[in-house]
Amino acid sequence: MNKLQLAILKNEVAEDHLLWLDACRELRDLVDVDVVDLTRADWLEQIRRKRYDGLLASPPGWSTPFKTLFDERVSILQSATDIPMYPSLEEIQIYENKKYLSYWLAANYVPHPKTWVFYYQDEALDFLKTAALPLVGKTSMGGSGSGVHILKTLAEAESYVSNTFSGKGAALNVGPNWRKKGFIGRVFKKLLRPQDFKAKLQQYKYLRSEIQKDFVILQEHVPHTFEWRCVRIGDSFFAHKKLVKGDKASGSLLKGYENPPMQLLDFVKEATDKRHFLSQSVDIFETPDGRYLVNEMQCIFGQSDPYQMLVDGVPGRYIQVNGQWQFEAGDFNRYESFLLRLEHFIQILHEHQPAIHA
Repeated sequence: MNKLQLAILKNEVAEDHLLWLDACRELRDLVDVDVVDLTRADWLEQIRRKRYDGLLASPPGWSTPFKTLFDERVSILQSATDIPMYPSLEEIQIYENKKYLSYWLAANYVPHPKTWVFYYQDEALDFLKTAALPLVGKTSMGGSGSGVHILKTLAEAESYVSNTFSGKGAALNVGPNWRKKGFIGRVFKKLLRPQDFKAKLQQYKYLRSEIQKDFVILQEHVPHTFEWRCVRIGDSFFAHKKLVKGDKASGSLLKGYENPPMQLLDFVKEATDKRHFLSQSVDIFETPDGRYLVNEMQCIFGQSDPYQMLVDGVPGRYIQVNGQWQFEAGDFNRYESFLLRLEHFIQILHEHQPAIHA
């Protein structure tokens, strides 16, 4: 069998593509891989130098300019070449773009907290006169709850809107979070690895410059003590609880590994099936009356533990066989689940390009 020729589409962050590279090295008998820096002026020439069987995307999430750059260039690659891409273009477009995601959820009839996007200050202030409080103010970009503000009073909400449009803007909360689990250990680990420390400083620099001034995102506040973090990679499904610390579950790194209900997996499968999304984390609120509401969707996501799910204390995944969910024990989340992604992409390429087997 000939090896697959793959290219990793690198973003502006020096270390961000390395988990793809680790996964490719693990499967080096099946793939050869190049790294193409999508942020450089010769990005298209780099792609055209070789005939690639597939592209592995590393979409960025630190600044709007580089997010726009990446989305524009992968869109061109999608339309101008026949090279399969993983994750898909549409999955990349909703990644770290809460504004766009809110449109996507509404257009595809995926249950989610009511969300309003305002481009005019007077329209947003008029809305606040009759809006139910509290509300959640969000920046379009920003993970781990860094751009989330709980607006408990009318005065807070009006100040948030006014500052966004005509003041200092809506900014991200940037800097080390000492409240997160294992803070001291993470600091020492960064200091022992200078390249990681440098990358973290670069991240803070980008995030500090990320100021949202042109629009406001307001979302219905859903009281919760946890969010479900559900993951789908191909036909593999995982779920655990992200526990609330303070006002937020995102970024707390506090987890509950309880056995997930099967109806939750049904919900995630239905939501991701709508547009054939096959590399997704889906953060979900569970309401007191048992409804599920999608809060976030991300094609690339962090993983602080070596597994995404424990069932009766055993790591593994759920797969659907003849319409029934079956648990399969095993280590499926190596390299923060990038190995599972790569295995799934290889399967897709072989199914759609039989000539590769020749």
